[in-house]
Amino acid sequence: MLLRLRADQYRAMIKTFKVGDHVSWNSEAGRVRGKIVKVHRQDVNRKGYVHHATPHEPQYEIKSDKTDHVALHKAAVLRRLG
Repeated sequence: MLLRLRADQYRAMIKTFKVGDHVSWNSEAGRVRGKIVKVHRQDVNRKGYVHHATPHEPQYEIKSDKTDHVALHKAAVLRRLG
């Protein structure tokens, strides 16, 4: 059986993060940095929006370094920082 993956699914599969990792991501306001505070492996409802997550493609809950803002993102959009 041949399994075809989209490019973002493939990148997500090879990227994994854990609680405490320092990461960055691109937002409307530019590059944002923060620490992962939780890993969601099933769908999570945040502010009326369902963020879809699975054990193979989790959503990472990240607290911004500069503000109290908490964001949810998949691995494909995150970049690990030193």
